[in-house]
Amino acid sequence: MAGEYGGGVMARRFAAELLGTALLVFFGAGVATLVFGFGFFGASIAAGMVAVALAFGLIYAALVYVIGPISGGHVNPAVTLGAFLARRNSLIDLAAYWAAQLVGAIVGAALLLWMFHEVPFYTRSRFGLGANGYGRASLLHIGAGGAFLVEVLLTLVFVLVVLSLTREGATVAVSGMGIGIALALANLIGIPFDGASVNPARSFGPAVLLGGTALSQLWVFLIAPLVGAALAAGIHLLFHPVGAGARKANGGTRDEDTETR
Repeated sequence: MAGEYGGGVMARRFAAELLGTALLVFFGAGVATLVFGFGFFGASIAAGMVAVALAFGLIYAALVYVIGPISGGHVNPAVTLGAFLARRNSLIDLAAYWAAQLVGAIVGAALLLWMFHEVPFYTRSRFGLGANGYGRASLLHIGAGGAFLVEVLLTLVFVLVVLSLTREGATVAVSGMGIGIALALANLIGIPFDGASVNPARSFGPAVLLGGTALSQLWVFLIAPLVGAALAAGIHLLFHPVGAGARKANGGTRDEDTETR
C-alpha cells in the first residue's frame, strides 16, 4: 500500500476510509443507541450487549471485504497507527487516513442524529448517541484509569489480530470474518466497562455531536487505543520481523547462515 501516491489512488483511499468509518459509526453506534438509549431489549443487558457486539463485528467484517482492496479497510485510527508502526504504510498514509476516519465518524454520527431526530420523543440528553464513557456513564461505573487500561488491552489484542490476519501470505478470504469476530469479542467484554471503543474515530463522532460528558471524557478513547495499537505493532514485529517473509521464501535459515558468514 505504501508508496503509491498518485492523486487518484489517494483520493479513492480517502473516500473509502471516510465512507467505511461513517458506516461503522452509523450501524454500530446506532444499535448501541437503540439498545442502551431506547432500551429495545428491556432489562436484558446481556441480550443488548450481544446485539451491539454483533453490529460492530458484522459491519466491520463487511467493510473489510468491500473497501479492503481499496484502502485496506482500516476505518480505525488505531489500526492505521498499527500498520504504520509495522512499516506497512507511510506517514502520508497515516495523516490522510486519520483525517478521513475522523471526518467519516462525524458524518456517520450526524446521519444517525438526523435519523433519530425524526423520532418525536428523541432527545440527545436522554437517549444519547451510543457514546463511550466511564464513571456514571459506565454500566460498571469504572473510573478513568480503569477505562484507559481496558481500552489499551482490548485495542492491543484487536490490532494484533488485524495485523496478523492481513500480513503478507495470510488468507484474504477469512481475514474479514476473523477481524469482525475479534471486534465483536472486544465489544462483548468491553461494553460493561466503558461501552468498548477500540477505535478513536468510533468515539470521536458521537462525542463531538453530543458534547457534555461524552466530549469531556473523549481523551481516554482517543489516547488509550493508540497506546494499545503501538504495543500491538511492537509485538507483531517481534513475531513477524520485517523481511523475515522474504528470507523464508528464499530458503530460510540457509540464507541467514550465508549472510552471517
